[in-house]
Amino acid sequence: MDLVIRDAYVIDGTGSPGRRADVAVDGGRIAAIHPQDAPGPRPSGRRVLDADGLALSPGFIDMHAHSDLALLRDPDHSAKAAQGVTLEVLGQDGLSYAPADDRTLAEVRRTIAGWNGGGPEDPGVDFDWRTVGEYLDRLDHGFDGRGIAVNAAYLVPQGTVRMHAMGWVDRPPTEAELNRMRELVAQGMAEGAVGMSSGLTYTPGMYADDAELTELCRVVARYGGYYCPHHRSYGAGALAAYEEMVRLTRNAGCALHLAHATMNFGVNEGRAPELLALLDAALDAGADISLDSYPYTPGSTTLVAMLPSWAGEGGPDAVLVRLADDTIAERIRHDMEVVGSDGCHGVPIEWDTIEISGVTAPGLGEYVGRTVAESARLRGEAPWATARQLLVEDRLGSTILQHVGHEENVRRIMRHRVHTGGSDGILQGDKPHPRAYGTFPRYLGRYVRELGILSLEECVAHLTSRPARRLRLADRGYVREGHRADLVLFDPATVAAGSTFEKPRTLPTGIPHVLIDGRFVIEDGLRTQVLAGRAVRGEGRTVRG
Repeated sequence: MDLVIRDAYVIDGTGSPGRRADVAVDGGRIAAIHPQDAPGPRPSGRRVLDADGLALSPGFIDMHAHSDLALLRDPDHSAKAAQGVTLEVLGQDGLSYAPADDRTLAEVRRTIAGWNGGGPEDPGVDFDWRTVGEYLDRLDHGFDGRGIAVNAAYLVPQGTVRMHAMGWVDRPPTEAELNRMRELVAQGMAEGAVGMSSGLTYTPGMYADDAELTELCRVVARYGGYYCPHHRSYGAGALAAYEEMVRLTRNAGCALHLAHATMNFGVNEGRAPELLALLDAALDAGADISLDSYPYTPGSTTLVAMLPSWAGEGGPDAVLVRLADDTIAERIRHDMEVVGSDGCHGVPIEWDTIEISGVTAPGLGEYVGRTVAESARLRGEAPWATARQLLVEDRLGSTILQHVGHEENVRRIMRHRVHTGGSDGILQGDKPHPRAYGTFPRYLGRYVRELGILSLEECVAHLTSRPARRLRLADRGYVREGHRADLVLFDPATVAAGSTFEKPRTLPTGIPHVLIDGRFVIEDGLRTQVLAGRAVRGEGRTVRG
C-alpha cells in the first residue's frame, strides 16, 4: 500500500455515524477500510499517517465556484485546497469563457473581469481555447502538463451561448439562432460539461424567456446533465422565480440544481419555509431537484449587475455610453432607487447595503471597504453620483458585497434534505467575500460544532456524497473501497474558517491534510507543490432518448 491512515474517525459521506478505522490508499484509490474492532491484521503501507483525533471524510465538492481562471493562473490555489475542497464546479451564473468565438471571448472577458480577472489588460492567462472541450483540455494540462490544484467540472454558460449566437439583444431568438444555441449546448455537453448554468439577473442571459430556456434544458437532459440557474429574483419575486425554474425544468425533463439558494432582502425575512415547502411539494411529485448555499448572510456580485436589464443591452460599451448620458443615467437611477430594477431583484436599492469589495482600475482604492452611501457622504454628493462615477472610472469592473441576507433563512435552508455546499467564491478584489476562503470550515466549525444546526455526519454528506450524486460521479463522494482517494483529514474540535470580512484571505485552521488521488495537496497544514487536479468530465458522450 502507498499509504495507511491509522486510527481516523471515518465519516464516510453516507450520513451514518462515524467509526474509528484504518484506511489504506494505493494507486490513487481507497484500497481497504479496516474498522478498529474488526478481526484480522491491520493494513500496512510504505507510509503510515497517525490520524488519532482527526476525522477522515471524502473531499469536499464546491458546487458553485468562480475559479475558472484562478485554477489556470495560480498553481497554489490555497483558497480552496486549504478548505478541503477537492472538486469545484465552474462555468457558473451563465457567464464563462467557453464556448466562444473571438468576439464573444473578448466581450465576456470584459463582462466578468470583476469576478475572475482576465480583462483586456490582464496578461495572466493565455486564452488559447474556444470550445468547452478545449477549455477542459487546458485544465488537464494545467501548469506545464502537471495539472491544477484541485479537480474541476464545468457547466455550459447559457449567457455566453446566447452572446455567441445572437449578441446582446433583448428579443426572442430566431429559429436559426435557437438552433445555434442548441448546437453549442449539445457540443459542450458532448465534450464533457456536466450541465448548463444561467444568470437570469445578468445580461444577456436574462433576456431569455421560458420557452428558450426550456429548449436548451431539453438538450441538457438528453446528455444526462442538470440545469443550474441563478434565477430571476432573490428579492421581491423570489418565490415566483423559484417556481418558474421548477416548472420549466419539469416541462423539459431536466434535473434542477438551484444556485446559491436563499431568500434575501427585507421582503423575504423569515420566508425560507415557503421556499422549502415549494421544493418539498415538487420533490414529492417526482422532481429531481438539489440546491447549494453558502453559510453567510451577505451576497457578492458586480456593481454593474445592479443596473436594469435595458441598460445592459448591446454589451459593456453600450452601458458606458448610457452612463455618460445625463438623461439616460437619470432613468437608470430612477429604476434602481424608486422602481426596483430587475438587476437588483425588483427591490429599490439601498446604497448603505452596497459595500465595494474590489476595483480593477488603479487609483480607486479609496472606495474599497466602504458602502456607496458612506463614500457619497465623504464626497458630499448623492449615492447614485458616486456609483455612476465609479462604474465609469472602473470600466464596470467593480465588485460589491450586498448586505441583504437573513440568518434564519440561511440556517433553515442548510438543513434541507437536498442541500449541498457552494462557496460562490469570488477570488478577485482587494476585499473579497470571506466565503471564498471559509465556506467549508465555517460549516464544520460554526454550524456543526458551535451551533449544532447540523450533525457532523450530516454536514459531511451535504458537502460530499450529495454533490457527487448530482454530478453523477460514481467513484467520488464516499469513503469506500475502490473510490478515488480524494480525502480530507480535519480536527472536529478546532476546524474553523480563518477568513473574516476584515481579513478575507486568511486560511482556515484545523484541516492538516488534504489528498487528491491519494497525493497530499495539503500536508501538515501547508500547501505542497502537488498538482493532482484534472478536469472531471460529465457522461455526455452517451446521448439519452
